[in-house]
Amino acid sequence: MALTSLHEVLKIAVENNASDIHVKENSPVFYRIDGTMIGCDFTASHELIYTFIDQVANAKQKEALESTGDLDLSHREDEVGRFRVNIHRQRGLIGITFRWVKSEILNFEQLGLPAALTEISKAKRGIIIITGTTGSGKSTTMAAILQYINTYRQEHVITIEDPIEFEFEDASSVFEQREVGLDTDSFAGALKHALRQDPDIIMVGEMRDRISFEAALQAADTGHLVITTLHASNAAQTITRILDMFEKNEQDAIREALATNLCAVISQRLAPLAGGSGRAPVNEIMINTPIVGKLIQEDRLEKLGAAIQGGQGDGMMNFNQCLLELVNSGKVDRLDALAISDNPEGLKMNFEGIFLSADAGGGLVG
Repeated sequence: MALTSLHEVLKIAVENNASDIHVKENSPVFYRIDGTMIGCDFTASHELIYTFIDQVANAKQKEALESTGDLDLSHREDEVGRFRVNIHRQRGLIGITFRWVKSEILNFEQLGLPAALTEISKAKRGIIIITGTTGSGKSTTMAAILQYINTYRQEHVITIEDPIEFEFEDASSVFEQREVGLDTDSFAGALKHALRQDPDIIMVGEMRDRISFEAALQAADTGHLVITTLHASNAAQTITRILDMFEKNEQDAIREALATNLCAVISQRLAPLAGGSGRAPVNEIMINTPIVGKLIQEDRLEKLGAAIQGGQGDGMMNFNQCLLELVNSGKVDRLDALAISDNPEGLKMNFEGIFLSADAGGGLVG
């Protein structure tokens, strides 16, 4: 593709390591750099934005934008890089949000992710769910897991994405990447057909509804590994969010299926790095141990936090345990860690060397 009308805007973003770019008609462009929105003195005109849309969207995509007010697509800007793009109407005008997708897929160590992810990535079947808010690095962590599989395992991996973000080149594994809207009509439809395509691993970019989750459960139940993302703030809320997709009279069966098929929940946030630019991942990891499975099955979700806190020997950690490691290693400042923590008072006690029984692996779960 030739250079688009927003080439300079995108070039500046990459040169300044911006994660996101916000472009609105007749408004200054804003960049998100290290989590902070920073404006510039360049204003995007109506003509500039509509020229860009003509350059990147086909007739079907432009029709979808006109009828729904939203369009998701992936775009490669020559001499700059790849971007995930959302074009949308707001107040009758067009806005465009870009997410820069870095071409290099970093490994766990380079990203600063916990070593437990290596063991999770060896799973042969079940469901791995990566959760967090928008912009918390879920896709980057999921890409690192897939790249580990690509490097060390001989598998057939099918990805279902909207749009495709990271592009994988076959190494030890064989990848097929399908984009919703271009290669398939829907996540649920692609999941259904994926089971007929001899997959070992299915990656679903985002679990959006009960139909998709039912298909994912079926895939896991038939011996496949499913890796997906979900918008949830922690591991316990992840289970609640899944159950909320279903009617009350269906939830017992879903809890049973989760207790059997869940592999792990990896929740993620980002903390500013101490004394410099960049951010560090902060993780809560829940492994489906017999205790965790029993709590899910018996609907004692309020006990999951204690199970995670006391499960370090199984590779689990909660946000405070991860934050304590980051602060002790000098990667994150105390004040930033306290701002991110769900339990800052408990984290303050941890800084002083005071731990409750569950912090030391005690038995708060019965």
